Amino acid sequence: MRTERLVLRGWTDRDRRPFAELNADPVVMEHFPSRLTRAESDAFADRIEEHFAVHGFGLWALEAQGEFVGYTGLSVPRFHADWMAAREQPVVEVGWRLRRDAWGHGYATEAARACVGHAFEDLGRSEVVSFTTVGNVRSRAVMARLGMRPVAEYDHPVEGHAAVPSVCYLLRRSASVQGA
Repeated sequence: MRTERLVLRGWTDRDRRPFAELNADPVVMEHFPSRLTRAESDAFADRIEEHFAVHGFGLWALEAQGEFVGYTGLSVPRFHADWMAAREQPVVEVGWRLRRDAWGHGYATEAARACVGHAFEDLGRSEVVSFTTVGNVRSRAVMARLGMRPVAEYDHPVEGHAAVPSVCYLLRRSASVQGA
């Protein structure tokens, strides 16, 4: 998938090193319970590939100017929260994680907008969610630029860690995806 400035593509072995660097960056991972080791990052990449095989969609490697800068895509969450019961099942999330030097260029919004369009137009979804920690103002701003609205606050379960106070945003197909 392509946007004006970005390429969303399948993963390659050469993506694993920069992906591990991204997942080990303390600023990038500020709103997560912990940074990922190389082994944990590789296991995450393996789960991404497995998700594509099971669901036919997933988190794409994201390129800007021919360089890996992170990921953006769609996924079915691996956890359950009470707010999910009122949503279309299975719940489909739009998500992203970018290298710090890729922040502030509108890449997350641009790529996520393409993913939401794919969810609505190609996958026939009537709604897409996104969630983050309550304090992650950067991701919440991307959600707002996409036209998403907050629908629930909850304690996000994280295996091996205390639950994280989080917020879920929702966009329905009937709502227009707003400009950046």
